[in-house]
Amino acid sequence: MKTQKKLPPSFSFEFFPPRADHASAALLDTAAQLATVTPQFVSVTYGAGGSTRDGTYEAVKKLTEKGMCVAPHLSCVGATRAALTEQLRAYRALGVGRIVALRGDLPSGMASAGDFRFAYQLVELIRSETGEAFHIEVAAYPEMHPQARSPQEDLRHFKRKIDSGANSAITQYFYNADAYFRFIDECEAIGIDIAIVPGIMPITNYKQLARFSDGCGAEIPRWIRMRLASYGDDIESIRAFGLDVTTELCARLLAAGAPGLHFYTLNRAAPTLAIWQRLKL
Repeated sequence: MKTQKKLPPSFSFEFFPPRADHASAALLDTAAQLATVTPQFVSVTYGAGGSTRDGTYEAVKKLTEKGMCVAPHLSCVGATRAALTEQLRAYRALGVGRIVALRGDLPSGMASAGDFRFAYQLVELIRSETGEAFHIEVAAYPEMHPQARSPQEDLRHFKRKIDSGANSAITQYFYNADAYFRFIDECEAIGIDIAIVPGIMPITNYKQLARFSDGCGAEIPRWIRMRLASYGDDIESIRAFGLDVTTELCARLLAAGAPGLHFYTLNRAAPTLAIWQRLKL
């Protein structure tokens, strides 16, 4: 894998919108702790079919008011062109300059898929409506999107997002560094030349991680699964082992030239900061 960009690595953190006042306060506290390491930006997720639209906006607003560079997630499945255009205008009014553009999923029971089917169409909309006002991040899948029919098809879909105007990408989390290196080589072979930042999921709860991974298609290598399962309910051992695994993964990625790291924080600062300190960043 070639070094993608001859720039210092960038670091960013993902949050999800809180659903209650006490959770909102906890998120701001987490953000304040993580702000001490000066991330390039933080992102805020967006529920399936826009189910957290208002919560995402409010979280973005509060974090922006705290002086953070915030990138809202925006998904297009289940949405209309008019609704998405309205959201883009609202984010521009807040001073947001970065968007994570995603296809998203339809929540159970929603009948209409809206005006869009693919993420590249959302990228095209953002560019047509706002020009270069936003830096657009898109998703990448080193281990293949779970709904793609083949790695080749998945790579073609990814390139179409880039060709439509995306500036950079964040990957689904993974624990197999070789999958990321191979993916970067394949992207370079077809002319994709943007920063593709690895997504990092700290390991703190095996059952939760297994549920997430089964749903999103992220592979937990067998040796990691077996070791985590062997600890049973021993949370401290799970966290200590998880810290070793993720720190080693991050160190290997950065040493090989990855352009940065994007941490899926689950609205907790301590697991990410522990990795950060181990890496001596």
